[in-house]
Amino acid sequence: MSEEILINVTPRETRVAMVENGVLQEVFIERTSRYGLVGNIYKGRVCRVLPGMQAAFVDIGLERAAFLHASDVSSLSEEEPNGAPRRNDNITELLREGQEVLVQVVKDPLGTKGARLTTHITIPSRYLVLLPAETTVGVSTKIEDEAERQRLKDIVAAFESGSGGYIVRTVAEGADHDALVADRYFLDKLWTSVSERATSVTPGTVVHEDLRLALRTLRDLVGDEVEKVRVDSRETYQKLLEFSAEFVPHMCDLLEYYPGERPIFDLYGVEDEIQKALDRKVQLKSGGHVIIDQTEAMTTVDVNTGAYVGHRTLEETIFKTNLEAAQAIARQLRLRNLGGIIIIDFIDMSMEEHKRQVLRALEKSLERDHAKSHITEVSSLGLVEMTRKRTRESLEHILCESCPTCAGRGSLKTAETVCYEMFREIIREARQYDAKQLLVLASQDVVDLLLDEESASLAELEAFVGVPIKFQVEALYTQEQFDVVLM
Repeated sequence: MSEEILINVTPRETRVAMVENGVLQEVFIERTSRYGLVGNIYKGRVCRVLPGMQAAFVDIGLERAAFLHASDVSSLSEEEPNGAPRRNDNITELLREGQEVLVQVVKDPLGTKGARLTTHITIPSRYLVLLPAETTVGVSTKIEDEAERQRLKDIVAAFESGSGGYIVRTVAEGADHDALVADRYFLDKLWTSVSERATSVTPGTVVHEDLRLALRTLRDLVGDEVEKVRVDSRETYQKLLEFSAEFVPHMCDLLEYYPGERPIFDLYGVEDEIQKALDRKVQLKSGGHVIIDQTEAMTTVDVNTGAYVGHRTLEETIFKTNLEAAQAIARQLRLRNLGGIIIIDFIDMSMEEHKRQVLRALEKSLERDHAKSHITEVSSLGLVEMTRKRTRESLEHILCESCPTCAGRGSLKTAETVCYEMFREIIREARQYDAKQLLVLASQDVVDLLLDEESASLAELEAFVGVPIKFQVEALYTQEQFDVVLM
């Protein structure tokens, strides 16, 4: 598996594309007008405590108050009889209105929801994550070799008691002792700086901002499989070189400045793939297709054979379509950054072995996904239910907005429906007011229908109300808009 990371920088926007074996897998977008907040640490003030929800709203200086659940609040409480600490999940005992708290954003504001917070502060570096309030040492579960896990744990456990506990990240696999020690000193120094700043700033102030997207990419996304990181901005390339030289020297050789005339995303077909990722329909190579609908409650995925008729039996055709769809769906979830509850309606399969293989194909395709996911078995209705962790807006929410014509419904009333609504409104106006003439303002399509197919109905209506009706086309009206004016 060969990976390349492409970084496209313009004055107002930075975009990062992860390309695996020549195929786009993930896109990250950061705009100067709206930086992501995940990882930022704020000094906040509790503005409202909600005992019924076991949560509180905290003002951290954003447009909307952020949400803090009791389970995300650090608590010092008495011990259980067996010596284990007892968690206190009563929000009224943990927080009070007006209280100042140091919090970290774990989810960006999504739609109408404010940011999600925690008081369990974590600060990542290349190989380690510092947990200031803990004393434990953990190792990423993605490092499977037991000997390597123990080696890393021993190195970190031998650190002098400093700022807190640590988690060893996946990229630390194979890292030497000096690299881990350097990371530890960097994190200790950073936490000391954060602690000092937190005591001096006023509530509603950012205490520590996470790295910008380009630098964050080097820290979090560049693993052993990455062969090249190509950047089309000389200034950003220099920043990445300086960052690498200081924190991850072995990455300097991976960095490459791209000076070409042709845009870097065009070179790899990334722009076309981003446009396709905004469509509902995903075409499969076999001729089948997948329909993806994103709603506020959940994302639904429907698999269809489409033009694929197969070569053998119906069951074999369905199985092959579902197998191909499983891989395509996993890629689309990453590319579109779809999170929350996801329901997949594969084509019904009668053989249990086929169901198992399709599920396994989906799980295997999601192994390289950076976001955590949980997949259930095929339900009695033939559906696969899964969840995928959501920390930032989906690609559609970043790049698009609701249609002003349909207000996000995705459909419009037909011209015929609008005509009949108009007829009812004309009768209502004629009965209520003594008008000598009625003027109807409507869109071109509606007026055309009235004067053509509905002309007989219009003549009957005019005779019924006893008032002449004139029409005027309003170019700026949508198909659903109309006005009846008394003359």
